[in-house]
Parts: sequence; C-alpha cells; structure tokens
Amino acid sequence: MRLKTIVATYILLGTSMIARAQEAPLTKESFTNLDLNRQGLEQVKQLVAKADYEKAATVLLQYYRTRTVKHPVYNVQDKQQYAGKPIGKDDQEKADNALLHLFKPQKGYGFFDYGKDINWQYWPVKDNEVRWQLHRVYWWQSMGLAYWSSGDEKYAKEWVFQFRDWAKKNVLGTSAENDSFAWRPLEISERIQSLTGTFNMFVSSPNFTPHFLLEFLNNYHQQADYILHHYSKVGNHLLFEGQRMVYAGCFFPEMNDAATWRQSGITVLNTEIKKQVLDDGVQFELSPAYHKASIDIFLKALRMAQLAGVEKDFPQSYKNTVENMVMATINFSFPDYQSPMFGDSWMVEKRAALRQYQDWAAAFPDNKAIQYFATDGKAGTPPAFLSRPLKNSGFYTFRNGWNNKSTVLVLKAGPPGEFHAQPDNGTFELWVKGRNFMPDAGCFVYSGDSAIMRMRNWYRQTMVHNTLTLDNKNMETCNASLIKWQGEGKVQQLTYTNPSYANLSHKRTVFFIDNAYFLIIDQADGAATGTIGAHFQLAEESKPIFDNAKKSVATQYSDGNNLLIQYLNKDNIAIAQEEGKVSYQYRKEIARPAFAFEKKGNGSAQTFVTVLYPFEGGKAPQISMTENKGNNFDKGIIDITLTVNGNTTSITATTNK
Repeated sequence: MRLKTIVATYILLGTSMIARAQEAPLTKESFTNLDLNRQGLEQVKQLVAKADYEKAATVLLQYYRTRTVKHPVYNVQDKQQYAGKPIGKDDQEKADNALLHLFKPQKGYGFFDYGKDINWQYWPVKDNEVRWQLHRVYWWQSMGLAYWSSGDEKYAKEWVFQFRDWAKKNVLGTSAENDSFAWRPLEISERIQSLTGTFNMFVSSPNFTPHFLLEFLNNYHQQADYILHHYSKVGNHLLFEGQRMVYAGCFFPEMNDAATWRQSGITVLNTEIKKQVLDDGVQFELSPAYHKASIDIFLKALRMAQLAGVEKDFPQSYKNTVENMVMATINFSFPDYQSPMFGDSWMVEKRAALRQYQDWAAAFPDNKAIQYFATDGKAGTPPAFLSRPLKNSGFYTFRNGWNNKSTVLVLKAGPPGEFHAQPDNGTFELWVKGRNFMPDAGCFVYSGDSAIMRMRNWYRQTMVHNTLTLDNKNMETCNASLIKWQGEGKVQQLTYTNPSYANLSHKRTVFFIDNAYFLIIDQADGAATGTIGAHFQLAEESKPIFDNAKKSVATQYSDGNNLLIQYLNKDNIAIAQEEGKVSYQYRKEIARPAFAFEKKGNGSAQTFVTVLYPFEGGKAPQISMTENKGNNFDKGIIDITLTVNGNTTSITATTNK
C-alpha cells in the first residue's frame, strides 16, 4: 500500500512540474486557509514548515483524492459507476457546448456564445436572470458527468481553464455592477454547493494539478466566507444560502472556518424555519414552487449534516416542520402531481415530482401518505382527509378524491406574501378528471430592464387571475380574512373577505355541492362606481362557446370532459372577452381564452353568482337559480334553489361570522 502511495506521489510530482511553468509559485500563504492540525494532514504540515510548498501541495492533492468525506450525490468512489454510461441528452449537450464556450445560463433561453476569450460580462438579453444564472455555472457539473462517462480529459482541461478564467475576470471589487451579478450571495451559494460535486468529479484528473488545488480551495474559501458576512435578509434566498453553507462546512472540514460556516448555516435554517414556515406548513412566500424548493433546502441541509455526523444540531421540531410542509404540498396538489401556479410557480414533469417525493419519503419513512405519492400509489395509503384548509397561508382545497377521476379546486386567499406573491387573492385552479380547466397565469419572467418588467407585470395583473377587479386595476391590498370553512357534507363552504381596494372590498363564497360542482358568490361592497368584473381564465385548448343570452361559457374538449361557467343572477351583465395568456415555463407563453362577467358599480353592494359545472359530452346542462323568500345576499343569508336539468338542490347558509 505504501509503495502505491509513493508511486502516485511521484506521478503527481511529474504532472506538477509540467504545469509549473504556467502556474504562480506556491507560498506559505497558499495554505493559510487550511487547518493543518487536522488528522490526515500531518505530512502536509511538516512540508509547509520546511517551506517545501510544491511537495506539500502534491501530498495534499493525494489526500483529497483518497479522503472519506461523504457527498450526498457524487463521491470520488462513484466514478466507475458512470464510466461508459450515457449521462442524458441535456447534460451531454451542455457539456459539449461548454467546450465551445456556448453556455445556457437560463433554461428559458437557448445557448449564447460567450466568445473564445470568455466574456463573463456579456448580457445577451436584458433579463437579470440570464446574467445572474451565468454565474451559477450550471454546465460545470454537466462537464464533470461527461468526464466521468467518457474519461476524456478535454472536459477536465476545459473546466480547470474556465474555473481559473472565471476567478481571474470576476475578482470581487471588479465593479459594483459586476459584483451585483457574480458576487450576489444566492449565486455564490449555488457555486459553493455545486462545486462540491464538481470537485469530486475532476479531482482525479491529471489536469487537476496541486497548484490548481490550492487556487480552488482559496477561491472557494473566499466565496463561502463572503456569504458568512453578506447573507440575504429574508426569503428563500436566505434559506438557500444557509443550506449551502452547511454543505461548504461539511464537505471541506479541512478549512479553518469550516465549523463556523457549518454552524452559521445550521443557525440560519433553525431560525428561519420558524419565521418562514407558517403554522399550516406553507412557506410564507405563498408560492407552491418555492414552497417545495424550501422543503428540499431543509432536507438537503439535514442530509449533509447526517453524513458529517452533526445531525443532532437540528432539533426534532425542525424535522416535524418539514414533514408538515410535505403534507401541505400533498393537500394543495392535484392527482397528476402538479400544483397551482400561484406566485411565480411553474409546471413540473411528473417524473421530477416523483423523484422529489422519493427523497421526502426517505426522510420520513413512517409516513404512509408520503410513501403513497412517492410510489405513484403502489405502496402506502392516500391521506385520510379530502377537503382541507390551510388557514395561515390561505390555501383552501376542495376535493372528492385522490385519483385521476377526482375533482379538485384549490383557492388562494391569504395574507400578504413576499416577492413571489401576486395581487391575486381569490384566484383558483379547477382540476377535473385529469384536466386543469383553469390554470393560473404563471409568471413568464422575473426581472430586468423596462421591456422585461412589462412582460412580468402583465402576468402579475389581478385581471389575469380568477378573481374580482375594479376597473381591471390591480388589488391594492391582499390580506384576506377567513369567515367560514365547512369541508364536509353535501354542501361544503368557504367564505372569506379581502379589502381589495380603498373603496371596494370583496367577499367570496365557494360552495362545493354534492362533491361534483361549485357555486361562487362574489360580493363587492363599497362606494366604487367603476366597472366590476369577475374574471375567469381557461386552458389553451378549451375552445369555449360564449352564449350571451344564457350568460354562459362552455368548453368543447373532444374527449367529452368539459366545463360550464354560467352567471345565474337575474340582472344584466356583459361577457367581456379578454386577452389571455398562460406561462407554464420560464419565457414560454401560450395564448388562451379569458373573459369576465362585468357590470357597473353604482355605490351599492353588487353580487355575482356563478356556477362552475363539470359535465360529460358536448351538451352543457340547463342550469337556473331561484332566490327563495329568505334569501338576502347583502345580509349574508343564502337561501336559494339550483335547478340542473330539472333536478333541484336547496342551499341555505350564512356568509357572515
């Protein structure tokens, strides 16, 4: 064994000598960020004390190639498992294009040419995400996978070059503008996390020289240390940064500051999980996508701590909260594993959702409901509940089952959210028998110049959500108060109120009737005299029929799974067809039908009664409403009779506290 070590050391020395002409000389300061008193680094310490820095670096590299520190995904010992195996079209394309300096910073766009002499300040589209995410260097890990798969040194050689090039051209302090992109804490945190895996992929390469090892470690130390003093103030950014500091501290325990980094990240997460996760289990940005990302953040940190033997630093309450977050996800999700696109959310592939649930099931093996979703229903059991409110976040779900034949409506009416929330209280998505009839708008894009912000702001408009507006203006206030929730029985009920405008409040009542269809009563109360509109957005392939005489809109899907939306009041309204768009993925949008039932506000309370009735076939049912003697919408007394194809249902309820 000793002979092998000696031979390996001399090979490394030879490689080091070849590259030495191109590398700056090593000094004592090259090793100052390392704890040379750590077990395993005794020889390195001795060589540094003798000022034999070249050999010290060579021995240090051998140490890193053989150490036993565990990574959650990519360990040095795993290399042979990838040899000769395809890594997937997407990763292979990113790796091969990276050799040509064709990078895809943001997946909503294609590849951009950053030049033979890489221009890290190139900004091909004035979308901030393009420039921010350039500095997340996602393709570096793809290059590592390609290297493991092919064994071709061109990937390792190019990665070393790119790392050095990035470090040289993005020195902290280059300019305030460049620092705001290359040294934003979120981007740094992505790098210090992904570089742990990338390090393991390339550390065995002859192109990964002892000199480069010290360059890498010192640059890595600077990045991690920067986050320590520049955490984001709030939100999912802070969570990401905390989690990734746990990675840095656990993966590079040889660093002097490793314990500080690790404990700092753990403290951030233990503190923020109490602040950012509401009592009902929903992350306070009120975005299903970022809620699920937060679950992964908390669990990744826990997993890394487990591998490093410091799991005890996370209390049981931390784990309980994360499990509650998973159950909240189950509650507001549809049977096809999609969730509403509230607040900058997007669609995900089912296989990606299954992988996520599998990770969650591994963390909570005794939870049968999580196991049910992790196995696509093959094991475990579905949740015992059906309709259920998440009252703190304002996510309310009506459902009649957990399989693909179910009917599910998820409505959002909660407190003010953070950056990713939109002025959309009252919006909802309706999923019936495998079809989302009324998907939320999505977000399309995040931030950038004025042209980009116009695109973003279109999707944030209140009027492009399934809710009520005054003169098509955005809500001034999103801070809903629950009045009543009844989630069981023949007639289930949600009633809430939201102070949408200075001179107009909105009370919405949703009845789920016979576990089959919905009645929505919107009451606009205030001195407003403008146009009041109840807006509805349909999926892109719905081909609706607008019937002004019947005040109805009906979809025309060829498979017979259809939806009728009909206004039931006796007063006159107009059906205003509107511009409709939906964005399921970043920078991808599709035109779709959208409309509103409109009438003029005259300074007194206005009521809209709308039925959402799923039906089979091409012919919509005949539906009418009779207001019985005791009915008084203004006083919150509901006493009506619905007639559907001659069959009557009486609804008596109150909408006041």
